[in-house]
Amino acid sequence: MPQCTAILEHFQPASLEELTLVIKHLRPSNYPLDCLPTRLMKDIFLIFGSYILKVINTSLQSGCVPSTLKHAVVKPLLKKSNLDSSDLANFRPISKLPFLSKILENFVFIQLEMFLKDNNITEKFQSGFKVAHSTESALLRVYNDLLLTVDSGNVAVLLLLDLSSAFDTVDHQILLHRLKHCVGLRGSVFEWFKSYLENRTFSVHLDQSCSGTRPLKYGVPQGSILGPILFILYFLPLGKIFQKLYISFHCFADDIQIYLPLKMQNGTNDSLQLLLNCLAEVKLWMEKNFLHLNESKTQVLLFGQKLQTTNPDQILGSLARSCQTSARNLGFTFDSSLKLDKQVSSVVKSSFYHLRLLAKVKSYFCFKDFEGLIHAFIATCLDYCNSLYRGMDKSQIQRLQMIQNAAAARLLKGTRKHDHIRPTLASLHWLPVFYRIDFKILLLTNKVLNGLAPPYLQDLLHFRSVSRTLQSNNQLLLTVPRT
Repeated sequence: MPQCTAILEHFQPASLEELTLVIKHLRPSNYPLDCLPTRLMKDIFLIFGSYILKVINTSLQSGCVPSTLKHAVVKPLLKKSNLDSSDLANFRPISKLPFLSKILENFVFIQLEMFLKDNNITEKFQSGFKVAHSTESALLRVYNDLLLTVDSGNVAVLLLLDLSSAFDTVDHQILLHRLKHCVGLRGSVFEWFKSYLENRTFSVHLDQSCSGTRPLKYGVPQGSILGPILFILYFLPLGKIFQKLYISFHCFADDIQIYLPLKMQNGTNDSLQLLLNCLAEVKLWMEKNFLHLNESKTQVLLFGQKLQTTNPDQILGSLARSCQTSARNLGFTFDSSLKLDKQVSSVVKSSFYHLRLLAKVKSYFCFKDFEGLIHAFIATCLDYCNSLYRGMDKSQIQRLQMIQNAAAARLLKGTRKHDHIRPTLASLHWLPVFYRIDFKILLLTNKVLNGLAPPYLQDLLHFRSVSRTLQSNNQLLLTVPRT
């Protein structure tokens, strides 16, 4: 990893106005050991705000975090409702931290994030916990790259890597080394992070039971403000491995996907060997950084028209045993045909399930509240990553439209089966599914053109250049991508 050129040595002191805004926008921490409820602290902030400000600024300037702010109350949260609750591996440890700790972390986060952004230190293809980034922006870039590869007549391979409890195995000494030598933290700033990570403690609360206090020697607190940004900084060197080998990749926190075209030359698959070398290097890096790559859960997908006449074993070699026809990728189903039929089927199944449940409780809600439930359980499902649906077969769009029709007309408005649906959707100010997809594409395009989208999406759009004067020169037309 190259040494950093930018340095951050001192935090800027906080002002009372900044503190007031931070406390106003912070959500209640519900920390069991806080002496006062968070809401009460917000209400009487004007009385003791100056004392809190003094504690915050003393910590920022001295590089020391009070020990009382480094104790976390951990509450186990089942990752998915259908998982076995008797298996501890199915729980995620969510840390509840003191309200004052969250205030302090917020000030540090703001200054650290600004430093990282100004000096372009974070990984470009890391979409987790970053402003203007999302699972949709990440999947849109990956899906676009896969489509371009397949359209050019090549076979593409996508690997979805699975890490076990990555947040809980972060080594504090390695993280501190990374913050100092890769990020550029020095002076009281580095000492503050050192104090923040050292001598942390936790206790586990479950229902009415509470464990004893234990030291937290590894990991970053899940539920803290600084935890996510520290985690992605811990992962900084990983991107260099992929870049060195010219392999495309994308990360969303600890969800890693790598992909590349596979080309046969002179009867040998050099791309496959490159991929295997990359996996070996990634595994070695993770072992050195106390991260566990769960190889048994690694998923492999192949894309391309040539697959109809080619045995996957010939293309993937030892990776063929992990090859699947479809896989969940950040909550979205990718299939080897790139037609997204299975994704649509998943949305339809989930939506009808929720519609049946909502129909049973409709009588208990007023129209406005019930419409809110429809948006929460149905519209969000239809709109999730719907920019990827552009160009999808019309029959699949119609399946999604049936969901919206059932939610809007049949359930919410109570219209008859053969009544025309457009007036009902218009009265609710709901765009039909096809136009919701177009609207999302236009929204993303507008964000790209105004610098509000991730750089990896901005790289995909270019203004059309012309060599002669035309009436369309002032229309800001975009170049149509070609394979």
